[in-house]
Amino acid sequence: MVYDVRMDPHTSYVERGRDWRETIQRYAFVPLRIFLGVTFIYAGLDKLTDSAFFKASGPGSIGEQMHAVHATAAVPQLVDLALKSPVGFGYAIAFGELAVGLGTLLGLFARIAAVGGALISLSLWLTVSWAVQPYYLGNDLVYLMAWLPIVLGGAAVWSVDSWWRGRKVRSAGLF
Repeated sequence: MVYDVRMDPHTSYVERGRDWRETIQRYAFVPLRIFLGVTFIYAGLDKLTDSAFFKASGPGSIGEQMHAVHATAAVPQLVDLALKSPVGFGYAIAFGELAVGLGTLLGLFARIAAVGGALISLSLWLTVSWAVQPYYLGNDLVYLMAWLPIVLGGAAVWSVDSWWRGRKVRSAGLF
């Protein structure tokens, strides 16, 4: 006869019938969400407050940065696309980073925000940091990999998404 009884001393004392392992798993992505959210908010605000960034040419401009990476990009067509309207591309990246950061930090459409962060990181890896040798020194690939757990797992706790899910469950009378 087999009994399904846990014999360890850690019982359901942490959160509504969950043992400590389940609670830790629920909160596992919170540090990653905070880091990525704050980092992308900072990156977006840094661009929006830098007057030199939103110019087609000149030191520190998005245009100059795109011209500098064109020859070494894995997908130079992405750089060509950005060079058609460097100022517009700069604003799109800055506001995209800001939206992704806020969505991730607040857990508002967290999976969608994480897909956006992954796409930004992928495009930067394929253009700006592709030629970095060895590859692990280029941070855009690391950011791309960091977004994937949030794409898959979402924001289970401390998020607008989980608050909405809780409201739906309570209003349906399931809880």
